[in-house]
Amino acid sequence: MARPNESDYASFYHNYIQKAIGENPKELIERYSSSLNEFVNNLPESKADHAYAENKWTVKDVLQHMIDTERVFAYRALRFSRNDSTNLPGFDEKKFAVNANASSRTLKSLKEEFVAVRLSTDLLLLSFNEEQLSRKGMGNNNAVTVNAVVFIIFGHILHHKQILEERYL
Repeated sequence: MARPNESDYASFYHNYIQKAIGENPKELIERYSSSLNEFVNNLPESKADHAYAENKWTVKDVLQHMIDTERVFAYRALRFSRNDSTNLPGFDEKKFAVNANASSRTLKSLKEEFVAVRLSTDLLLLSFNEEQLSRKGMGNNNAVTVNAVVFIIFGHILHHKQILEERYL
């Protein structure tokens, strides 16, 4: 399966998809999964509760957001790959963050969860065949292919990795 084209997703996902360099889901997993886990595992404990400005998320909040978002998009990929035509609702990332209570968790537990979710997502994505990757579903009233969702998952993580590197660390 080749990279998604612009008819495979809503335009607001374009930047995420562009961040994910590779030609197919297997390449993305091989290129990024290990290094993303390493990056997260090397986040310093001293920065766990750091926010780069007032009313911004802490490192723990960002990590929790990355985990939550990956779960939402992996679920979408699963549903769409199974030919489910239900329009899946969007989610309010700000509400998720407020209600996740990441501040009460340890950075270590968030790191462990990130690695576990990443592995689970990778195994799911590797299970999809070409036909499943080409299937479209509706998420938050927008048509998207499973293949595009794969690129969105990686692009979203890479987006937040860049923010962490530039503003937090």
